[in-house]
Amino acid sequence: MPVFTEFASASRELRVLPSFAPPLPRCSPIPKTSDVEKYEVVIAGAGPAGLMLNLLLARYGLSDESLLCVDAKSTTLKSGQADGIQPRTLETLKSLGLADEILTEGCQMWQVAFWNPSNDKKKIIERTSIIPDVSVPARYPHEVTIHQGRIERILETDLHRYSKRGVQRNTKLNDVKIDEEGDPEFPVLCEIETEGHKRTVRTKYLVGADGAHSVVRRSMGLKLEGESLDHIWGVVDLIVDTDFPDIRRRCAIHSPAGSVMVIPRERIATGDYLTRLYVQVPGDVNPDNDDPEVSTGTNTPPTDARSRRSQVTEKTIFDNAAAAFKPYYIRPKKGGAVDWWAAYQIGQRVTDNFSVKDSKGEDRVFIAGDACHTHSPKAGQGMNVSMMDSYNLAWKLAYSIHGLTPSAANGKPDPILQTYHTERHTIAEQLIAFDRDFSSMFSGKIGPSEDGVGGLTHEEFMEVFSRGNGFTSGCGIEYPENMTVNRDSDAVNPISGNDYLSGLLRPGRRLLNVRLVRHADGYRRDLQDGKINAIVEYTTNPNKKLDFASTGRFRILCLTSTDLLNPQGVSAKTLTALGRAIRRFPLSVIEQVVIHPRMEREFMWNDIPSEIKQYSEMAFYSGYELDDVYETYGVNPSEGALAIVRPDGYVGIVASLPDVERVEKFLESLVRTV
Repeated sequence: MPVFTEFASASRELRVLPSFAPPLPRCSPIPKTSDVEKYEVVIAGAGPAGLMLNLLLARYGLSDESLLCVDAKSTTLKSGQADGIQPRTLETLKSLGLADEILTEGCQMWQVAFWNPSNDKKKIIERTSIIPDVSVPARYPHEVTIHQGRIERILETDLHRYSKRGVQRNTKLNDVKIDEEGDPEFPVLCEIETEGHKRTVRTKYLVGADGAHSVVRRSMGLKLEGESLDHIWGVVDLIVDTDFPDIRRRCAIHSPAGSVMVIPRERIATGDYLTRLYVQVPGDVNPDNDDPEVSTGTNTPPTDARSRRSQVTEKTIFDNAAAAFKPYYIRPKKGGAVDWWAAYQIGQRVTDNFSVKDSKGEDRVFIAGDACHTHSPKAGQGMNVSMMDSYNLAWKLAYSIHGLTPSAANGKPDPILQTYHTERHTIAEQLIAFDRDFSSMFSGKIGPSEDGVGGLTHEEFMEVFSRGNGFTSGCGIEYPENMTVNRDSDAVNPISGNDYLSGLLRPGRRLLNVRLVRHADGYRRDLQDGKINAIVEYTTNPNKKLDFASTGRFRILCLTSTDLLNPQGVSAKTLTALGRAIRRFPLSVIEQVVIHPRMEREFMWNDIPSEIKQYSEMAFYSGYELDDVYETYGVNPSEGALAIVRPDGYVGIVASLPDVERVEKFLESLVRTV
């Protein structure tokens, strides 16, 4: 037996802690306990939007004493509803360390097949084209279909790493009002009910992620504005028996008998694969106004739409599907093969305001997800847009609550919270416009109309599909200019070109993932794969752990120029100035990632500015060995560039390499100085 002397430092326990994401530093006082049940944030609803927001706020540092999420359901979703994850959502989940199970177990859709009426009457329908499902640059150039309940379970399981309580289930929100006289610091008064027991809680901020019939929206007097189209569809999840050749591809089928969309689904416990069918049910329906809170902007009275939907049965759906698939057959594979089915009418609606202010102008109540926008499910946007609402709101709430913004530090209404409505309402309106066009065209028939003229062509349908690909994938989203998105046209723009879908740096668009080689150890990695389990490194040296993981940090992205090895060059002077700027903000809130172009010779740490090792030792990368990062981002290697990337991965500002002052002023407008 070997004999040795062992010594363990007092801090050794830190090195074996579970892998938690480091919380944001808190500059505001923690609220005092009182006899009244109070929280800093209450979330109503634990679907994808509510769970995403709950998880992010918990990761950013809100404890169970500060954060409460309630949901009327006893468990996560068991069947039906959303099923598709888009590329941008996959990128976001990867940055949270939550994408692996989805990518491994879900069904990846790489292609879309289009089937249209054939000139050969014996064929009836024929495949007219197969195209990539995602046609814009993306880290994951495909969609993934997987049950919404599994997404919820993944989010909720991770939540329990940060919260002992998790979601308070079997609890519904009955009523909400803003009562500043009772408590101006916690002015939102909520009545909640748990298994028949009612109680009142107060909160600084309330978020309604409670679905299309949102109690929060109704209580605040907000209305969904829009209309329902005259198309009724059936949707069914099943194990299918068919000779249709593209059943495992996403398909858009336009047949003489009607339209069907095929969505391949994941493998289930029996070893079989699920398939989702969206099936058009023939017959006209007038615009529907059977929801008293919905405004259609017309005087049209309630119609028979609800009655029509109620008459749709499982048999109705299969009869119409069978007719549309001819000459191929399609049917449930065996008894019990049908997992879930429903009938719905296409409707596009959006709420005018995504937030409600108190008398002082402070945003106090927010709505997210289906509570503020509804649309058809065929474009695969519902769950994705809902989670992105929360991704946008979470860091803004956390910064305001933690006292990390200039206004929060001064006790004034925080304008950063207003940008949630500005950005997400813009995206919701774009979604409604796209969904209206896409749904109308998908519900139409390919070929001549009944009178022989004016029919929808395959080319017209393809044009709408392709044009919307950047939007539906989430990769082409662009936020409008606001205090968190600066596009100063008078400043020097270091970016060449305007094909922003290809990845060129642009304020308001997400930072495209690129592959890099780390200088310190030669590690080949994706830029979005920053580790989130670095609590030890943050404890010992907050500047050592940097990357683009979703930890709520701002990042300075510095693409140095070819003069990096010149101590008197622009790159060296910029990095020195950035080091001074980083020290002006709360510890660990501003991080720095540095990329270099091809150099004239090999170099070591003592050949480059010391600030790189000090602030970016494990986030200093070669930008040419794997991907040509400079070409991708539109940066001239001889000139370089600076960008600030927001905590949600969107570019806030782009500046020329020496323009540190502009970058610093942008950060000062969003983050308090110390």
